[in-house]
Amino acid sequence: MKILSWVIVFLGLFPSGFLTFNDFDQAYPIVEPDPGHTKLQLARAGLEAIERITTPIAAVAVIGPYRSGKSFLLNQLLSLSCNEGFGVGHMRDTKTKGIWVWGTPVEVDIDGVKTSVFYLDTEGFESIGKSNVYDDRIFALATVLSSVLIYNLPETIREADISRLSFAVELAEEFYGRVKGQDVAFEPAKLLWLIQRDFLQGKSVKEMVDEAIKRVPNPDGDKYIDQINHIRDSLAIMGDNSTAFSLPQPHLQRTKLCDLKDEDLDQNYVKKREQLKQLVVSVIRPKVVQGKHLNGKKFVSFLKQILEALNKGEIPSTVSLVEVFNKGILERCLKLYNDRMVKVGLPVSMESLQAAHEASRELSMKAFDVQHFGRHHAKKSVEQLDEEIEKVHKNFIMANEFNSAKLCERLYTSCEDKMDRLQVLRLPSMAKFNAGFLQCNRSFEIDCVGPSKTSYENRMMKMMGRSKSLFIKEYNHRLYNWLVAFSLVMVVIGRFIIKFFLIEMGAWIMFIFLETYTRMFWSAESLYYNPVWHFVVATWETLVYSPLLDVDRWAIPLCVVVSALLVYWRCYGRRRPCPQWLLPMYNSITKDQRRSE
Repeated sequence: MKILSWVIVFLGLFPSGFLTFNDFDQAYPIVEPDPGHTKLQLARAGLEAIERITTPIAAVAVIGPYRSGKSFLLNQLLSLSCNEGFGVGHMRDTKTKGIWVWGTPVEVDIDGVKTSVFYLDTEGFESIGKSNVYDDRIFALATVLSSVLIYNLPETIREADISRLSFAVELAEEFYGRVKGQDVAFEPAKLLWLIQRDFLQGKSVKEMVDEAIKRVPNPDGDKYIDQINHIRDSLAIMGDNSTAFSLPQPHLQRTKLCDLKDEDLDQNYVKKREQLKQLVVSVIRPKVVQGKHLNGKKFVSFLKQILEALNKGEIPSTVSLVEVFNKGILERCLKLYNDRMVKVGLPVSMESLQAAHEASRELSMKAFDVQHFGRHHAKKSVEQLDEEIEKVHKNFIMANEFNSAKLCERLYTSCEDKMDRLQVLRLPSMAKFNAGFLQCNRSFEIDCVGPSKTSYENRMMKMMGRSKSLFIKEYNHRLYNWLVAFSLVMVVIGRFIIKFFLIEMGAWIMFIFLETYTRMFWSAESLYYNPVWHFVVATWETLVYSPLLDVDRWAIPLCVVVSALLVYWRCYGRRRPCPQWLLPMYNSITKDQRRSE
């Protein structure tokens, strides 16, 4: 039994990770100061108390100078004694460090929504041993997290208290008054001016607040006064989002407050305290971030996000918060730009790519303008989006150049191979070469697109020019040789195979013309300028190539077919005598030979 009791005591020393629902009925830190007391860091124990909540969450935070009764006020709002609730100190140093939460929320029905209300206690301002920047971070974090921000001030409102609200004012200017129906980063907290130990006569606390936020004369143009006046103007505009309340002195012996019960306190204070509870409940709303209620886990995630933003710079600013909230929107708008650009089939001309870029950029910018957070400090996020879009645009330019070069190179190589094949035609044909030449030019002109087209067009013109010059140079020589060979072949065929006298005579005439003409003029080149040669070339081109029949392609099959017909005629066709008018010479010789026999 002793061992078991020691185990229970030991586990009680480690609430984090071993907490049950009953253990949460106490205060826990959710944010603590770092060792240098300049920045904030998360405290795990309090986060566990919040994460378990599945219903929408609202937070009531109390801020103000140290030793102003914040912890005592929270205990009063929670109907807890000092021994049960937040720790209350009576020494001159601050009791609360960082931000604390009461582990058990108060369940409230708000417009039919069951809401868990957490109460947050914050470290007091201007205590010894910490920097003003640390105070700013505490104030900023409480402002962002809370649904109701109670600005707890002792006795009256001072100039420094107005200056302290600059961050809350800046947040409201950035996020308050957004168009309904759109996603909002978060709704600014309801600002509740609470004057404790109110002893002033003749003025209500509302009149006191109104007087405090009135502009003060600044004839000398003092920059500090101008800044405070700007805050005053903004607070006046935010009047619908703020209210004021006062509490009288609960008892003259303030150090004994924790030992006193309600019947021992000033009854006027008790009555006003109950009114304050009702006021807080009436103005509180569930915390909304980007159009959605936060449950426990989402609230903790939101806290981490804000804390990272506030610790990012040396001085916490609304700019850093705006950047955090705009980060996800910026990524979505950048993705929208990228998705639209991907649909542009590369390669395309530079003009088409630029037009697609401008249209996609305009659409992304409009989407960002509709969704972005911040009225005055979103400029940096817009500039960042523009920079990111420009980076993606440069990548598309490089991809377009690469794809264009790849496509044009392939088309160039294909045309080059085709020109090489046209150089070695079996039967030289200028018409076929020109047709291939035009087809290559046309396909290259249509299919080669993008920034590489100009350079490849120059290469294409040079290559095509060289190919055409080389083909023309060889064309006449090859045609001449083909005609000479053709005339000799036809002599043999007409004389010995089909014994067609007219074919043999025509072939001899053609052979004699080709040989004697070149001998007479000592050069075959002179033949090419003769009108007869032009007629021969035209006839050759007509026979060799036409859109319906390409003799060069079908040369071998045609030769096989003709050879087969000749063999068949030679072997079987001679059984029937040929008419005399068709083969007069060879038929008459045959008859004389028969008579002599």
